[in-house]
Amino acid sequence: MSPVRNLRVRPDQLYIASGWSTLITDVRGRITDADPYGFFARNTRVLSEEIVTVDGREPLAFSAANVHGHAQLCYAALGDGETLPSRAAYLLTERFLGEGLWTRLTVVSYADAPLTMRLGVLLDADFADINEAENRDRRQCAPVDTRWHPERRELRVTYRHERLDVAVAIEVRTVHPVGYADRTVTVDLVVPARGDARVDFLVEPVFDGERLGAPSPEFAQPGDPAARARAVLAGEFARLRSTNVTVAGAWQSAIDDLTVLPLGEPPGPAAPMAGLPIYQEIFGRDTMTASWQALLAGPTMLRDSLRLNAAHIGRRVDDWRDEQPGKPLHEARHGPVSALGLDPFTAYYGDWATGPDFLSFLGQYFAWTGDRDTLRELLPAARRVLDWIECHGDPDRDGFLEYRSRSPAGLKNQGWKDSATAIVDEWGRVVADPIATSELQGYWYAALRHAALVFAAVGEPRRAAALVARAGALRRRFHRAYWLPERRCHAMALGPDKRPVRSTNSNDGHLLATGIVPARIAPMVADRLFAPDMFSGWGIRTLSADHPAYNPFSYHRGSVWPVEAGTIALGLARYGCWSQLHRLAEGAFAASALFEGHRLPEVLSGLPRDAHPHPGVYPNSCSPQAWSASAVVAIVQALLTFRPAAPLRTVFVDPHLPDWLPDLALEGVRVGDATFDLEVRRRRGRRTSVRTRGDRITVIRRPTLQSLLAGRAAVTRR
Repeated sequence: MSPVRNLRVRPDQLYIASGWSTLITDVRGRITDADPYGFFARNTRVLSEEIVTVDGREPLAFSAANVHGHAQLCYAALGDGETLPSRAAYLLTERFLGEGLWTRLTVVSYADAPLTMRLGVLLDADFADINEAENRDRRQCAPVDTRWHPERRELRVTYRHERLDVAVAIEVRTVHPVGYADRTVTVDLVVPARGDARVDFLVEPVFDGERLGAPSPEFAQPGDPAARARAVLAGEFARLRSTNVTVAGAWQSAIDDLTVLPLGEPPGPAAPMAGLPIYQEIFGRDTMTASWQALLAGPTMLRDSLRLNAAHIGRRVDDWRDEQPGKPLHEARHGPVSALGLDPFTAYYGDWATGPDFLSFLGQYFAWTGDRDTLRELLPAARRVLDWIECHGDPDRDGFLEYRSRSPAGLKNQGWKDSATAIVDEWGRVVADPIATSELQGYWYAALRHAALVFAAVGEPRRAAALVARAGALRRRFHRAYWLPERRCHAMALGPDKRPVRSTNSNDGHLLATGIVPARIAPMVADRLFAPDMFSGWGIRTLSADHPAYNPFSYHRGSVWPVEAGTIALGLARYGCWSQLHRLAEGAFAASALFEGHRLPEVLSGLPRDAHPHPGVYPNSCSPQAWSASAVVAIVQALLTFRPAAPLRTVFVDPHLPDWLPDLALEGVRVGDATFDLEVRRRRGRRTSVRTRGDRITVIRRPTLQSLLAGRAAVTRR
């Protein structure tokens, strides 16, 4: 085990979030006038500076930490605490984040006599977009008007952009005298002997005349939709116990993060944002992927993610937004750069994965819940998505999904790997559009099969049978076009000339998860993924280390994504590739142990584990990231080969625990209307025992059909 511990992503920052609000401070809890610090509401910085002084000097901050993901507590010293007789005093800064921000400053005295002091708080707002702050590149700017209203003890800062209606109101609440001059609120405090004095600042954004309230520090009742969604998920998520403390810690971190990340956006308030601090927005595929991978923890997140995506399906042809009727949303955000039309991301549809994902995950949701009411509610959206794929997903009618951006400001690549240089040929050249990436065909195969389940469940067996037949035809067509037997892997894509892009990459793991890979070659595909150029020791590289375009710190050309570990783990379990699954799981959990709180970041580098004590991360990684958290849950599901059939009140399992994981105990698993505990222990000879407690449900130990077929094929080859 590596001696490295408690690595932090973005080590110079602390950040908390609630719904569409984010607070980013330095590690001492201060909001300095440097990027990217500040309070952001709806992707807009409404507080860019907050400098606290006491009698003209900044307190000496010495301790700061987040609390529950949406609050923060910081301590600072005022003077010499060692002087006798004692005149020790400390400043406590408590922050509570909701739609607005409530900051409570409390001076606590341990002196035997009253203390008098002047508290000063310099306040400013610049209304930068969060991406402008992150990239330190301002694209929009306008004058800022600042007015103090003494009768209300309120500072109003207004952005005077002719096309934006945004401001922030900062109210001061205290029993002490308050003044204002030169952007600074002053409060003259008298702190009783061994007592305290308090000042509250309510920072409330104003968008289009709507004032967003700051949350109550008492948390008496969850207020905004995001807070209510957090409470629901906290009560629902399953718990895990294990004698392997790394696995138990990674699970706890994962469900804690997923509990923090609900966006609170109707009609699916529990749907998570993609990640913090910069992906606080609706991401269609990310939201659903994280929710699908986390189903073993609980189903509400996926139900709400499906509802949220159904509410944002495209309605017209709009090339600027890459929108088409029936096409699901890729991302939507509120920041001023998007609101001003400098990019199309107020509602951008440039993604080909979200449509098939919606159909696949709707079928998965039904398998886990048996919830026909939600199925019927979302059926019209499923029909529209199917229509879009059939009308627009395959423009040249060659039988494969291929994308091409029509927006001059859109994304070039619109599959799972969506960075501009992600799809490269074997010589390292960027492949031109249109492109039919391999994983999209796997997603479409899975979508056809799961859509068949949906239509069968609502009483349309003919439609279901037709979809199953189409899936079988796609599977055969895909194997002929994409399989590269001499490389023991599939082509990364078909380029615009319909020739295979022969770059070895991680897409094969997605193909295993969808089931499109013939069982006879699945072990070969799995072995190729774990060759030294592909498996770093921490995870599967997005691109082979032997490739001319390999860069271990790139976004998609050699980095390691924890989300892929979750998906690939489920694929390995599907085909019974247990040794590879155990290597992948060990690498992922070992990586989690490197980081503070066992939290897997968005992207690890692709550096080899045997040469580096830790892999480092992609420079702009988010942490927490929803689908990095969900990957932990998916890996546990894969180790159990847990397959629910809620309409039958049955669960199928085929547990294979490695030597380093002798036991797993899940408490509060939900399948259909049953809630139960599941305990799995590894016995001698690699045998496992399975026990359940709670609501009655049938648990059947049975391998997957594809694992049996793959095993027979392996015997035949020998």
